[in-house]
Amino acid sequence: MSTDTRVIGYVRVSTDEQATSGAGLAAQRKAIRDEADRRGWDLVQVVGEDAGASSATLERAGLQGALEHLDRGEAEVLVVAKLDRLSRSVAQGAQVMDRAKRKGWSLVALDFGLDTTTPAGEMVANVILSTAQYERRLIGQRTKDALAEKRRQGVVLGRPQVLDDALVERIAAMRASGASLRTVAATLNDEDVPTAHGGAKWHASTVKAVLERREAASCS
Repeated sequence: MSTDTRVIGYVRVSTDEQATSGAGLAAQRKAIRDEADRRGWDLVQVVGEDAGASSATLERAGLQGALEHLDRGEAEVLVVAKLDRLSRSVAQGAQVMDRAKRKGWSLVALDFGLDTTTPAGEMVANVILSTAQYERRLIGQRTKDALAEKRRQGVVLGRPQVLDDALVERIAAMRASGASLRTVAATLNDEDVPTAHGGAKWHASTVKAVLERREAASCS
């Protein structure tokens, strides 16, 4: 990368003590300036200074300001002294890397060997992105498998029924008297009877679900 490359530094400390002392911020600013001098980069500014801000979210005023500068093409590289100053979450770090890739700027984390201005650093970034994607898919598959197992065990998923017992028994009585599911639903709709979750409309499937829950409860 050329020596006229414009870079923006981002700094953050996570505790009130560090924010008060300023030592953590000063060390990060020095590391970023030293690296810019070494590479001959044009350090446009060091932004952020989200003193005491949590890394649990990317919605930090300083970080968002830095990202907006980069997206507008006011600099080509975002530099952080340590990757955990950007985010301690692989998924959130991957979001920033993906944004950099889409918007055409680069990311450098001095402590991590992450430098997307170089082929080797870009490879590190791709590994992190792939890991984050793998973790998301793994979590999704585990959730899907867990729900399937609960269904196999007969667990009724979703929000619990909150209908009055008297209404449930009335629905059962109408059905026992020979009324169709559709007729029961139409009767309840005509009387403006709310559904279990406050819905305005009853359907045959809704009535059937109420009766199935009632039957399951009586057998338990």
